[in-house]
Amino acid sequence: MSLFEKYLKGWRFRTNRPSFEPGEELQLFVTDIEGDTLIARVGDSFIHISDGVPALVGTRVRVRVDSFDSDSHVGNATLLEPIDSD
Repeated sequence: MSLFEKYLKGWRFRTNRPSFEPGEELQLFVTDIEGDTLIARVGDSFIHISDGVPALVGTRVRVRVDSFDSDSHVGNATLLEPIDSD
């Protein structure tokens, strides 16, 4: 392994369209609401959060991913708890 390869070992580039696995727990910032569903954006990916209340828009929440479509970069998650709400 070259010195350059050793230097870059473990490095990876972040993507603007991340994917998530069902069961994965995330901390997200709620940016919007559509009907009864909260929306969190992670780059260009969208997570729809069920069972949320409008007061959580603009706060961080902890969620568990229920499903995620890597082609459309849209997923569904269940709200576990608000992290901060002012």
